[in-house]
Amino acid sequence: MISVQINKGVKGEQEHIVTDEDTAARLGSGMVAVFATPAMVALMEKTALKSIESFLPDNATSVGTEVNMKHLRASAVGHTLRCESTITEVSGHKITFEITVWDDTILVGHGMHVRHIVDTKKFMENL
Repeated sequence: MISVQINKGVKGEQEHIVTDEDTAARLGSGMVAVFATPAMVALMEKTALKSIESFLPDNATSVGTEVNMKHLRASAVGHTLRCESTITEVSGHKITFEITVWDDTILVGHGMHVRHIVDTKKFMENL
């Protein structure tokens, strides 16, 4: 059994510059060259993951299991986005995050994300 102590309120933040690789046209989720919704989901998950990495023992990782988000506005290639995560609930190995994405001072996305802490080796053996 993995023993981890992560508390409600832990925050994470990272910046991301939108590239051509992140666009809806490139990812196939749309036909325009703006920051794609799948890229935003990945940014949200990565921010949450990074915010708890230092709390995990070497034999553990966290896996994303739920995302509920809204993509509110488009962001152009070259814009710098800021993603912020905050843990809102901890229930055993289940961690719930509130996540926001900003393009300068404009809220472009927000949502909720759930991650579960797992034993890396056991997780991979069960695939």
